[in-house]
Amino acid sequence: MKNPFLQISRRKILGTAALTGIASTICKDAFGDNHQTTDNLVLTKGKKILFQGDSITDAGRDKKNQVANEQKAFGGGYAWMAASHLLIGNPELNLLIHNRGISGNKVHQLAARWDKDCIELQPDILSILIGVNDIWHGLNGRYDGTVKTYEDDFIALLERTHKSLPKTRFVICEPFVLKCGAVNEKWFPEFDHYRESARKIADQFDGIFVPFQSMFDEAVKYAPAKHWAGDGVHPSPHGASLMAHFWLKSVQI
Repeated sequence: MKNPFLQISRRKILGTAALTGIASTICKDAFGDNHQTTDNLVLTKGKKILFQGDSITDAGRDKKNQVANEQKAFGGGYAWMAASHLLIGNPELNLLIHNRGISGNKVHQLAARWDKDCIELQPDILSILIGVNDIWHGLNGRYDGTVKTYEDDFIALLERTHKSLPKTRFVICEPFVLKCGAVNEKWFPEFDHYRESARKIADQFDGIFVPFQSMFDEAVKYAPAKHWAGDGVHPSPHGASLMAHFWLKSVQI
């Protein structure tokens, strides 16, 4: 089928309305023929959802405000956008949604605060996006961890979580970068191994995998990398909106 969006002018592609219109096409192309079904992930009354990660999830949230469902506590990124969609679309369910992302975090820093920022919240659905700092801080000399460190720490974190919260469903988000800003060829091929580890971990724990890198690889066919994430790491409002749409499509709730 001929892609109708290829007929849209560049100026229109960069507009908000057009980007909203192409989101479904980007998601479909990113999933390809491998979109998993998650029939057992059902929202029921009082379900708790927790978004965890680094600055991409943090997105400037008010860390003094830890109340579920409040905009200040969500920040201004994909977690807020996805949560807003769920809360507005399902008011009768009284969902409780939290964001506990913290800028700069690597996996071992999640682990250091995990009891307070995860276990005590007892989420039914736990979404984790982590990994870009595990490589980035190594490249700039601030950290000596490796892909193996990332994978071992991540597995230990999920084993610990499963032991305390055996019914919690994991959503593992793929670390991603766009080739602009701070991201150059020095990131590769090592960064691809972090992505592979995240996918492997999702499979190991029967989690839902959200292939954000595949999504952005499709997105740059419609608008340049800097449009989605100016520094190659932190998404713009357009990038965050696309992530929220993709996250919802991935978990199918």
